[in-house]
Amino acid sequence: MKNTILILLIVLISTSFIIPDKTLKKADKVIAKFYEIDEFSKEIISISEENNKKTTSEFGEGNLFKIASESKLLGYGYIGSAASKTAEFDYLVLFDKDFIITKSNVLFYREEYGGEISSKRWLKQFIGKSSSSEELIYGKNIVPISGATISVRSMTKAINDLLISIGKLQNLKVL
Repeated sequence: MKNTILILLIVLISTSFIIPDKTLKKADKVIAKFYEIDEFSKEIISISEENNKKTTSEFGEGNLFKIASESKLLGYGYIGSAASKTAEFDYLVLFDKDFIITKSNVLFYREEYGGEISSKRWLKQFIGKSSSSEELIYGKNIVPISGATISVRSMTKAINDLLISIGKLQNLKVL
């Protein structure tokens, strides 16, 4: 009985970080459009369990990757998820070669309300941010959206955590 429970827990944990195909396909479309290319490759950046524990973001199952075209590094990408009121939404963050945000995109928003965080205009405020940027604070340097407070706060926290984690990985010479 104990072995069965242990196996179920291991399967549950190992599959909880898998990115759905639908999300990957949408991310690929965003990447192709952003870089204005038809063909590119994504090389997964593996983060050891030990280094992953030192970060505030979850890195695993290919959610952090290099983006290249014709063997030329274009930048980096990260696919994550964040909480909305009753569900989660998936997002993509693109970085340049120095890990400065060049684009953020909400890939799938699964709520009836709060989808305004998907607007290009609102997401533009993350462009140019890096691990050395000041902390992003709801209502101070992040514009609130009426009716999307939970999602705005969640996306802001997710981006802050990601930038802090990228900075830690850079300091550890992993990136």
